[in-house]
Amino acid sequence: MKKIFSSLVIIFSLLMASCTPSSEARMVKSGEVWLDTDGNMINAHGGGMLYHEGTYYWYGEYKGDSTYWNPRVPSWECYRTEAGGVSCYSSKNLVDWKFEGVVLPSEQEDVTSDLHYSNVLERPKVIYNDATKQFVMWLHVDSHDYGKAASGVAVCDSPTGKFEYLGSMRPNGEMARDMTLFKDDDGRAYHIYSSEDNSTLYISLLTDDYLRPSGHFTRNFPRAFREAPAVFKHKGKYYVLSSGCTGWDPNQAQYAVADSMLGEWTVMGNPCSGKDAHITFYGQSTHVLKVGEESYMAMFDRWNKTDLINSRYIWLPLTFKGDSIDIAWQEAWDVKVVIGK
Repeated sequence: MKKIFSSLVIIFSLLMASCTPSSEARMVKSGEVWLDTDGNMINAHGGGMLYHEGTYYWYGEYKGDSTYWNPRVPSWECYRTEAGGVSCYSSKNLVDWKFEGVVLPSEQEDVTSDLHYSNVLERPKVIYNDATKQFVMWLHVDSHDYGKAASGVAVCDSPTGKFEYLGSMRPNGEMARDMTLFKDDDGRAYHIYSSEDNSTLYISLLTDDYLRPSGHFTRNFPRAFREAPAVFKHKGKYYVLSSGCTGWDPNQAQYAVADSMLGEWTVMGNPCSGKDAHITFYGQSTHVLKVGEESYMAMFDRWNKTDLINSRYIWLPLTFKGDSIDIAWQEAWDVKVVIGK
């Protein structure tokens, strides 16, 4: 009788476990409000992901809670918030995110600082330098009217510590706005950014410490007006995913492929499929995360231009057919099934 009772208890426990929120917690539901482990709305826009020693670190723009229109930029709808700095969240499973704090705070008093809250701090990306043992952050820093068009650099000995801001520059002497970083298998790192008034995408090899341009760079897709780049590598091929330049409004994504980062890129077209694929599911690219050897996840922002803190996130599996990629719309998908985590 005891054995029967014990067996019933085990069966009941397994049934209850299958119905608990833990199975639901592995689901990614794009476009919905995402909460951190403290129950607060995740605030990490235009972000990037770093995987380091078994943990994912998500860095993004920490938006202020009041959106306003800047009339001093008449050429486009310059909705913005006060810059809150760069936030960091950590996770073991890509679903449950712990808020680690604002790792690069904005400056509240010094109006001459790049990091003053009245300025623009966008698209933060962090990579780890194995030689220097430093976490290196690059981000787009700009004046309130987007006239500065520069890149800022910060470093830290910890992925969640306070980063030390080293200053800004116009890399290779040219404008730099939307940007990303890419670290190759050989340890070389690249800074990819929209330049020449966003008309041309630059790919710049960094110095060995990742803190400066090396002087080796290429100009890509001239006069094509591409922004929001995300770069990744698969089976020896390099890919860059990007957006057109239509302000806060969505447009059709595009990707290109090359045999080397500083080589010739071939435009392949729109990688998205399914509902609203022609406008990137109302989103804009920000990062592509490689998980393990074969799995990839594409990250997008769905901007809410009049209430930017309430912009949402879209994460979708990215799959390959030969050298071609496909990012198919899904209302929800199971992280554990798709990427095995």
